[in-house]
Amino acid sequence: MKIAIVGPAHPFPGGSAQHTTELAHRLAAAGHLVSLRSWRAFVPRLLYPGRRAVAEPEVRPFPDTERTLAWYRPDGWRRLGRQLGRDFDAVLLAVFTSAQVPAYLVMTRYARRYGCRVVALCHNVLPHERRPFDAPLMRALLGRANAAVVHSVEEAQLAASLSATPAQMASMPLHFPVGDRVAPQPAGPRPVQHRLLFFGMIRRYKGLDVLLHALAETKPDVLLIVAGEIWADRDELGALITRLHLGDRVTIHDSYVAADEVAGQFAAADALVLPYRSGTASQNALLALHFGVPVIATRVGAIGAAIEDGVNGILCAPGDVAD
Repeated sequence: MKIAIVGPAHPFPGGSAQHTTELAHRLAAAGHLVSLRSWRAFVPRLLYPGRRAVAEPEVRPFPDTERTLAWYRPDGWRRLGRQLGRDFDAVLLAVFTSAQVPAYLVMTRYARRYGCRVVALCHNVLPHERRPFDAPLMRALLGRANAAVVHSVEEAQLAASLSATPAQMASMPLHFPVGDRVAPQPAGPRPVQHRLLFFGMIRRYKGLDVLLHALAETKPDVLLIVAGEIWADRDELGALITRLHLGDRVTIHDSYVAADEVAGQFAAADALVLPYRSGTASQNALLALHFGVPVIATRVGAIGAAIEDGVNGILCAPGDVAD
């Protein structure tokens, strides 16, 4: 088949660009003719305050990649929609935020007019921190797509509540380039450091405040490293650490963690903690398991499904400090 993928790619950082690019490579390896259509301006900064670009590609770039889309150029949405309809059998729309949906609705309208099938690849059917317009936008997109793909049973149920368009659940594979970035491990038993890791961008739904309250109730030799960009409530986070008397037990690296630094973060940790209030899928749990680090996580979405309680990690109730 001739397949177009619309989604972020290099120089955008992080899992969204990594997943979209790796998907293009995998479909091409399966024998399809694939083109990746990326964004030069993804979403407004108000909705994405984190790092906007990286200098070096974090995954192997896909050869047939074009960066022509901008969130503020509807003429480009229409132009690409017509091209998709004329030149491709199917288009995969990588959906990470409802801010993309207006552009995708325009592309879908023109692509389907020419007989191209449209699949919405929903990493999040609805955002974790929702606004009044999120559900109507996603209802419109799912209603106009031929099919949808999601990464958890809960997300499939959510998609079904918004539209009759069939949604298929597919587990998210590890798409971070771990093969050539594994940190060397010391010989013999791993020393116990009582060191926990919270990894990734910091947003309220990820429950870092719940983890801090729990940490305050543990032994003083249990330490926490927080590695990732703080998107909101930076002052409130600092005040909470002070109020809980955790200043000497919590280290915060408020910056984007580059791909070549990830293995080192996991090598220094005894466990990764994912205290999410809500979640769909996360490659962070898969990364930890790849590096031999157990995971303490909440039972939300596909995150909990990746952990076998008592075997490779511990599962807890979301939002429950005592648990």
